[in-house]
Order: sequence, then C-alpha cells, then structure tokens
Amino acid sequence: MSQPEAGPSETTPEATSSFKVYKPISSAAPLPSLPDEYFTPTTADLKLAQSGLAAKTQALANAPLQLRAVTEAAEKSKRDRWPTTTIRIRFTDGTQLEKSFPSNSKIRAVYAFTRGSLREDVKPVKFVLYQPPKRDLKVSDLAVRDLTLSELSLAPSSVLLLRFEDGTQEDEARALNGSGVSAPLAPEVLAQAIDLPKPPVLEGAPSGSSPESKGATSSIEKKIPKWLKMGSIMYCIH
Repeated sequence: MSQPEAGPSETTPEATSSFKVYKPISSAAPLPSLPDEYFTPTTADLKLAQSGLAAKTQALANAPLQLRAVTEAAEKSKRDRWPTTTIRIRFTDGTQLEKSFPSNSKIRAVYAFTRGSLREDVKPVKFVLYQPPKRDLKVSDLAVRDLTLSELSLAPSSVLLLRFEDGTQEDEARALNGSGVSAPLAPEVLAQAIDLPKPPVLEGAPSGSSPESKGATSSIEKKIPKWLKMGSIMYCIH
C-alpha cells in the first residue's frame, strides 16, 4: 500500500550493527518531583526567549523577500547541527526498535530497516509508519518519499508508531495491530532487547517529604511551567 517490499538488498538486522531494542515498560514508575527552581525562568531563559521572539518577528516582516533564503539557511543549519537522526519505531505492546540514520536519508531507509527486523512470516504484510494523530509517512506519498529525514522534521530524533495496513491481508494486519500482541520482531532482534534507560534524577529534587505535606502542597499550589511563565512575561513586554 505504501512502501516497497524488502528484497535481498534491503537492510537486515544481521547486516546492521548499530541498533537497539527496548523492552516494554512493565509498570509506570512515578516521575521524580521537580524542584521549584525548575519552574522559574532564569535571566538567561528570558534573554533567549526575547531574542527568539525578535528573530521570529523580523523573519515574519521580511518573509515576502527572504522566505526562501531563510528556509534554505534553516535546513542547512539543521543538517550541520544534526548530521544523524535517531528513529525509534514503537510497536503496540510498547517494544521500541531504535536506529540512527544519516539525516539526508529518505524514509524508505527506515522502512527497509524496520521490515528487515520483522519475523519472516510478518515481512510480507505491509505497514505504515506514522506520527499521531494523523501524519502517515508513506513511501507512496510524493510529498514524503523524496524528502530527507531532516526535511521531514524528524531530526535529531523522533518516535514513529507502526500500523499494519494491507488490503490483501486484512485479517493478518488486524491481528498484528492488537494491543495485546507482542512485537513481531525476529528472534535474533528480540534477543538483544534491554530495559529503557531510567530518566536522570534532577539535582535539588525534594526527597523524603511526607505524603501529607505533598498532598497539602499540591492542593494549595499548582506549579506553573517555565515556558508558560516566559510566555506571559513576553506578552507583557510586548
């Protein structure tokens, strides 16, 4: 429907050394509490927001004359800054398949690697890589297939979901999309699965506080995210 079938020359796990497989998260671990300082914008944050707003304002003012130049410069900047793009393919059970690609690669390279990582009995079933809510990255889409990963705004890293979609094998595709279905990856790929790395603990995060004090604090005060505070401040400035 949307992408070429994997042929003999396609990428396979055996021929690809730099990939990772992450196991599904078995239980939702509570996120660490953030210190109050995290929600308060610093002087550097405000200066950065001000300069960014000024740059956007100037770009909008000069858009009719400089749109193409600005776009090309932005693309070059992204290519120089992020020469590689890390893609994670997330299956319905939470298993994630990760690989880094040159940012000038096309989406077909991601399809080829993903298909090459599937079980042999699943490889013939067509699938679509997408971003929610409704951004399908189909190889058959002319607006997608000729663009690089950078031009598709997938750099420096993105998570893509996988949906099996095959008009000639509808029952098989529907079964593979079930939420309770394990990721249909090749045994040699699953054998390399590891746990997702834990998020770093922020310095200054409160520890050892009683549940009572946490409950009282959360009921009295709702912390305002730093980006929202910055937005309000920038609105007042202008």
